[in-house]
Amino acid sequence: MKQNNSMESFIKDIPLTITAGWDEYELVDSGAGMKLERYGKILLARPEPEAFWAKSLGAQEWKKANASYFSPSQEENGTWKIHKVFQNPWDIQVGKLRCKLELTGSRHIGLFPEQYPQWLWLQDLISNRQSPMKILNLFGYTGMATLFAASAGAQVTHVDASKKAVSWAKENQALSGLQEKSIRWIVDDALKFVKREARRQSYYDAIVLDPPKFGRGPNGEVWEFYKYFPNLLQACEQILSSQASFLLLTAYAVKASALTLLRAVQEQMQERGGTITAGEMVQQETYSKRLLSRAIYALWKK
Repeated sequence: MKQNNSMESFIKDIPLTITAGWDEYELVDSGAGMKLERYGKILLARPEPEAFWAKSLGAQEWKKANASYFSPSQEENGTWKIHKVFQNPWDIQVGKLRCKLELTGSRHIGLFPEQYPQWLWLQDLISNRQSPMKILNLFGYTGMATLFAASAGAQVTHVDASKKAVSWAKENQALSGLQEKSIRWIVDDALKFVKREARRQSYYDAIVLDPPKFGRGPNGEVWEFYKYFPNLLQACEQILSSQASFLLLTAYAVKASALTLLRAVQEQMQERGGTITAGEMVQQETYSKRLLSRAIYALWKK
C-alpha cells in the first residue's frame, strides 16, 4: 500500500511549540503527577497527569511553594492549601500586557503559559498586515489571545460561556491599558453564536478556538468535545471570509492526538487550499530542561 510521504513525515516528526518561560513565569520542575511553577514571585504546585516521571528537584525546593492544589481526581475540583501567605489575586507581565491571576475553586488560575508562543505569533502576523483583521476568539477564557491580537490592531470578537471569565478578561484589558482597542465581549454558547453569525452572514478573517473537554453554556447548554466539535468546526469554516488567513485550534485533556486534529481540520478546510500543520504544545523546565506536553494544536493557514 502506497503511503502519503508528507503524512508519513508528519507522523515521524511532530512539530513542538515550546514555551521556555519569560521573566515573570517559569516551569521550575515537574514529576510524580505534579508541576512546580513560578508566577511573578509566587510559587505554585499543581497536579499534572502528564508528569509521571520522578521530580528533578528535592523536597526542600518543592516546600518553597506558596500554595499547593490537591484534588481527588482530574475530573473533580479540589482545594488549595496555603503554605506561605501572599496577595491573592495578583498580576504578572506577559509580553507587554498584564494578566490577573487568582486561586479559585479549580486548579486553573487564569493563564495557560504554554500558549505564549501562539500569542506572539498572532501579534506578529497581525502587525505585519496592511489592513485590519476581523478575528473571532471562541472559548476565549481570560482573554490573553484576544488582547495580544487587539494590541496589534485586530478587531476582535471574544466569546466565552462564562460571565466570570469574560469579566476577568475585561480586567486584563484594563490592566494592559487596552481600553480603547476594538474588542466585542460576548457571553454565549460558542456553537450557538457561530451558527447565528452564519445566518447573519457575518464573516471573519481568522478564528482562534480553544474548546474544553467538557463545559456548560450560560443557559445550561452542555458542551462535550467529541460530540459537538465536528459541528463547531464545520460551522466555523462557514463564517471564514473568502480572504481568511488562518484557523488556530487548541485542545486540552482529550483522548485525541495531533494527528486527529490534523485530519479533522484537513477534511473541513481542504477546499480552501492553504497549508495545515499540527503538533504538541510543550513547556521546558528551568532546571532539567525536560519537556512537558500540555496540549495539542492544529493550524490552517492560507
